[in-house]
Amino acid sequence: MTEDKAKKTSDREYWMFAMKIVGNFGATIAVPVVLFVMIGQYFDEKYNHGPWFTILGFVVAALLTGLMIYRKAKKYSKEYEALDNHKNT
Repeated sequence: MTEDKAKKTSDREYWMFAMKIVGNFGATIAVPVVLFVMIGQYFDEKYNHGPWFTILGFVVAALLTGLMIYRKAKKYSKEYEALDNHKNT
């Protein structure tokens, strides 16, 4: 019975870790895109340049998001390995 309880606890840890990653990656993708596109739209309206600042804002947000996701993925990889090693010991 204690093995079942230990397994459920470790399963919960994996699920919580997964939800942490999903939430963090979701915010990391959404916030820069929304922020930079809104700034781009502001400058497009202010200087009457069509969608160029909005497009530039999206491209900058995509590049920044890619870099942040890459760094976070490396960090989460190490955390997952530590969690997996803890379970196996």
